[in-house]
Amino acid sequence: MKILGRLSLAAVIVAYGEVMLGSWTRINGAGMTCPDYPLCHGEFIPSMGGGTVWEWTHRLTAALLSLLVLGVLFLAWRLRKSAAFVAPAGIVIAALFAFQVFLGAATVHLSNSPMSVVWHWGTAMAFVASLSAMAIFAFAASRGPAAARNDVRHRGIILGALVGTALVAFATMCIGAYVSSSGAGLACVDIPGCAGNAVVYTPGQNVQMLHRFVAAACLLCAVAAFGLSWTLGAAARVRAAVSVALGLVFVQILLGLLNVAFRLPLDLREAHAANAALVFLSFVCAAVFASLEGARVHANVRVS
Repeated sequence: MKILGRLSLAAVIVAYGEVMLGSWTRINGAGMTCPDYPLCHGEFIPSMGGGTVWEWTHRLTAALLSLLVLGVLFLAWRLRKSAAFVAPAGIVIAALFAFQVFLGAATVHLSNSPMSVVWHWGTAMAFVASLSAMAIFAFAASRGPAAARNDVRHRGIILGALVGTALVAFATMCIGAYVSSSGAGLACVDIPGCAGNAVVYTPGQNVQMLHRFVAAACLLCAVAAFGLSWTLGAAARVRAAVSVALGLVFVQILLGLLNVAFRLPLDLREAHAANAALVFLSFVCAAVFASLEGARVHANVRVS
């Protein structure tokens, strides 16, 4: 089971890097430098000028990730009877991976339209989250069940708050992806209003303000999840994860303000996207840790 955990963790790291490389490729305007799929200009190794190096590296990294995912799925198949979580987690990972491959081709055919970018980004993050859950469950199973730190009622409250916050963070990310890919990043240049007005009119201003409202909801949910985790006596690893997540939320707000203030420099845009992914994944990890409290996830057969 430890091997499954380690391989899943390696896949998480590569998948996160792949998502960030894809984001960097798009914001640099290189998303369509390979207008065909899976080849690039009909070649396996095309000329790397004009930003093609980013798009092609993104595809090569995807190939490496595919090998890791196949390894995870192979081990999950072998260990499917060892612990209850392995089979469903493996099915989710396989389904999201297959859908993501399809979306990778679709975004090329749709010329990186805003909605195709949102679907590609959202599925990618759900995929990374599923790999993260597999890694955490596998490591927990290899160590045996932990004693419960709080009663069933409190575990449910904490888990519900963390899952809800992760979902709001996910929604915030997806709306942000639409804002970025639709060119609405500077539709509102004032804080907290939009172009000097509280009421907005253009589609770009509407989606920008929606992003801000959902981001504010994410902040409130994060504060609530943090408070519940600490006051209701969640396990140390849950409190640590939610504390990191809340800190990242504040970093995300600062990055958002800096992006507006400095008119969307590329490095700040990428940092904003990278940190948004970390916020979501931190809450996912906190929720998975909370689900382990008192749960019997240990493996029947240990494979080290």
